[in-house]
Amino acid sequence: MSRETPKIPNATISRLVTYLRILESLEERGVNRTSSEQLAEEAQVTAFQVRKDLAYFGSYGTRGVGYTVQVLKRELRQILGLNRKWGLCIVGMGRLGQALADYPGFGETFELRAFFDVDPEKVGQRIRGIEVQHLNDLARTVAERHIEVGLVTVPAEAAQTVADQLVEAGVRGILNFAPVVLEVPKEVAVEYVDFLAGLSRLSFFILNPKWREEMMG
Repeated sequence: MSRETPKIPNATISRLVTYLRILESLEERGVNRTSSEQLAEEAQVTAFQVRKDLAYFGSYGTRGVGYTVQVLKRELRQILGLNRKWGLCIVGMGRLGQALADYPGFGETFELRAFFDVDPEKVGQRIRGIEVQHLNDLARTVAERHIEVGLVTVPAEAAQTVADQLVEAGVRGILNFAPVVLEVPKEVAVEYVDFLAGLSRLSFFILNPKWREEMMG
């Protein structure tokens, strides 16, 4: 009987991103080896949690020796799909869309390749050397420029329509900044960035610090 693939919690994926950032910082500081205890201290989790998170994907450390920073960093980048380029587009070039377009932290992994809007005053503008196109051109441009991820920064009432167009055009993932839950096929990944929800959680934990302590272990 074949073993079932374990279900990986969303929180584990989020922590892998944190571990990767820590490893990148350690490498910049000239550190060659680290341990689950050091990663745990900097990530504000337990060493057991670090080992458990990594164990979902394989065995990377040596008992009593720890992890080679460069090797573990490379493995995490591969697990997270960061060892390749991803073509991105932004739909909705209002203030948020333009702020994201100007964000310098996409790096070499995530490459902005197209911008879309329906506002005649925005269509035709050039941002980072890329012309803002009308939303009607989305399907053709996604195919021509090999875009796999769409960032949705339109108002809530337009988000589902935009998501439908992105899915039909063939994108594989959507990062949604609109405060609405999207309906997409199961093969399309969706992540949500909701500033108000984050502030609401923050206000709760400010008023209820014991809950935050329990969640952090």
